[in-house]
Amino acid sequence: MAKAARSRPYMTPKEVAAELMVTPETVRLWVQKGLLKAELTAGGHRRFKPEDVTAFARSRRSRNPDDPLRLLIVDDERQIVEMLYDLFETSDFPVVCDSATSGFEAGRKVVSFSPDVMLLDLMMPGIDGFEVCAQVHADRSRHVHVIAMTGFYSPDNVERVLAAGAAACLPKPLDLGHLEHYLRELAPRPAANTA
Repeated sequence: MAKAARSRPYMTPKEVAAELMVTPETVRLWVQKGLLKAELTAGGHRRFKPEDVTAFARSRRSRNPDDPLRLLIVDDERQIVEMLYDLFETSDFPVVCDSATSGFEAGRKVVSFSPDVMLLDLMMPGIDGFEVCAQVHADRSRHVHVIAMTGFYSPDNVERVLAAGAAACLPKPLDLGHLEHYLRELAPRPAANTA
């Protein structure tokens, strides 16, 4: 649907919402706040130029590489999310965390939180981690690195999620040292000191 929308000169609010993985209500709020440019038809309907939608998506992703790593933790098990939050609160590695407990919520947080890295559980009800990973690595979200995690670690699952665009797949329970190594590798590089 996104490719078809791009071939036309304008997109509908519903197409923009699908493209950015948010609800049409979120798109409406962005327009009201002046964050996303829209044009009105003679009938009073909002329409969006694809280039304006792309520029908006890019502007939401731009950030200073000296900022802390933005990490989105996606797992339907709340205790795993809390354990990871605790880990990074006590770590010397600068991380800002947010979380989602479903694949649908993860899609919304990719837009609203603009993570650098998503730590993604594969086995979730509804939209599973494989589908989330594939959606994140569509054109509009290539900037998000995905580290998959699963209690069902197998060559087939690893191959499948890497093919969907993940940078790595880790078994649960997580080796926290291994996880931090991957996060350091994926973090934006700060400006070099010239001292």
